[in-house]
Amino acid sequence: MTIPANYLRDIAAKLAQNDTPDCDSVPRVDALPNIDSIKELVNEAIVVFFPRFFSDAKAGGVEKSLERLYTLLNTQIYCCLYHIDESAATQTAADMTLAFFGKLPEIKRLLATDVRAVLDYDPAATDYSEVVFCYPAILTMVHYRMAHELLLMKIPLLPRIITELAHSATGIEIHPGATIGEYFCIDHGTGVVIGETCVIGNHVRLYQGVTLGAKGFVYDSNGLPLNVPRHPIIEDNVIIYSNSTILGRITIGHDSVIGGNVWQANSVPPHSHIVQKKAVASFTDGLGI
Repeated sequence: MTIPANYLRDIAAKLAQNDTPDCDSVPRVDALPNIDSIKELVNEAIVVFFPRFFSDAKAGGVEKSLERLYTLLNTQIYCCLYHIDESAATQTAADMTLAFFGKLPEIKRLLATDVRAVLDYDPAATDYSEVVFCYPAILTMVHYRMAHELLLMKIPLLPRIITELAHSATGIEIHPGATIGEYFCIDHGTGVVIGETCVIGNHVRLYQGVTLGAKGFVYDSNGLPLNVPRHPIIEDNVIIYSNSTILGRITIGHDSVIGGNVWQANSVPPHSHIVQKKAVASFTDGLGI
C-alpha cells in the first residue's frame, strides 16, 4: 500500500501542535540525557563496586573502569543541565562528576553491607557471588545508592532516571529521595515501593509487595500538592513481611515486626509485633468487607 502524498507531513505537523509545553523552555534539546548511555554508566559502576566479580575489571583494572565511568557520567550530567547555558553546564558537570567520584568509596561500603545483610537474612543465599549476581535487591540498591548521592548534589532528572531503570528491571521502586541506612535487605522484592521522603534505619528487612507510601497530601493555595515529609520512618532492626502497606508520616519503632498483609497508618512503639486480625469465618449479607 502506498502512503498518500503529504500524508506523513500533515500528521507530523499536527503532532507538533500538541507538543509537550515544557519543550519550549528547553534551550538545548540537542543535549538531552540518553537512556542507553545511562544504562552503560550504571553497568560500569557495578564493575567499580564489585571488581572481583566482573571480568572487565580484571582485564582493564578499576582505574580504566573509572575513566569510562567519568566520561559517561560527565556527559549525562551535562545533558541533564539543559536548563542552563552551555558553558555553565560544561563546568558544572565537570565539578559535579569529580564530587560524585569522591563519594564512590562510601557507596561501595554501603553496598557491601547490603550484600552482607542478604547473606545473613536469607538462608537460600549460599555465598557472596550468588547475592551479587542473582539478587534483584542488590541491583536495585546499586542504582538507588548512586541516584541518592546524585540527588543530594541537586543534579536534576538523572537520579530519577537511574532508579526507574532499576524499577523496570526488578519491579522494585525506590525513589532516590528516600534515606536508607546500612545493612538493608529486600528479599524477593517484586512490588516493593519506597516513597520519596521515607527514612529507613539500619538492619531493616522488607519482603515482596511492601509499600512505604503516603496516606495523603498537603496542598498549597492553588490546590497543588506540596512536597513535604509524607512517608513512613522505619527505625533500626525492623522487619516488614510481604504485601504490607505502611502509610503516612508515621514511625515504626525499632526492633518491631510487621506481619504480612497488614495495613498500618498509625505509629507503633519499639518492639511491637503487628499482625492482621483473625480471618472472618462467615460474611453478613454476602459482604466480605
